[in-house]
Amino acid sequence: MISRNLVQDEAKYPGASRADSVRLALLLTYITLGWMTIEGAASLLLGWASKSLLLEAFGIDSVIELFSAAVLLWRLRIEASGTATSEHVDVVERRAARLVGYSLYVLVAYIILNSGYGLFIAKRITDTHESVWGILIGLVAKIGMPILAAYKLKVAARLNSRALRADAIESITCGYLSIVLMIGLAATWLLGWWWLDSIAALALIPFIIKEARAAISGESCSGCDYPSSRASICDENQTAK
Repeated sequence: MISRNLVQDEAKYPGASRADSVRLALLLTYITLGWMTIEGAASLLLGWASKSLLLEAFGIDSVIELFSAAVLLWRLRIEASGTATSEHVDVVERRAARLVGYSLYVLVAYIILNSGYGLFIAKRITDTHESVWGILIGLVAKIGMPILAAYKLKVAARLNSRALRADAIESITCGYLSIVLMIGLAATWLLGWWWLDSIAALALIPFIIKEARAAISGESCSGCDYPSSRASICDENQTAK
């Protein structure tokens, strides 16, 4: 089954060498770094200004995705250098995915603590004047993230990269989170329910935990463990030399 998938990938992308795929992955990573910087900064600033935990959580998730993209950039540059062995790339893959997974659990803890504080200790009232801008951020993310994720998944399959696949899943999750963000902000804005922001933030947790578990457990993409795919890294490096 795995070998059949590899043959299908080669037939589907006959002119795409591993080096070409690495370059495309690097381009997608640079795009992610740029967008997450803008999205994270805007969400955090609006969240702090409006006291919206939902926006803050979305912004922190963007910062973690920024961290994920930076780790992925590190992994891709190692392979792009042409000096990495298959064992080295495999070690970097596992380390990169685990770093991303553990960082997501930090976000879960932040949401739980702040939601509990806002609901049971200090009544946290959201300033809904910033909600329109927050909804706009969510709308852009809902449109852009699935497109970016689709390209990442294709390249991850060609590279058999767990780290790139985990990063693509984060982009997909960002699209889901943007829906929760838009619904939560719109409902708080229209209905004036002060507690809804914290409840909506808690709704993000199942998505984030699933994403973190997948990254830490090292769930492989199609062909990730196939020996010939690892050997191809060495072959590409020797050809480059």
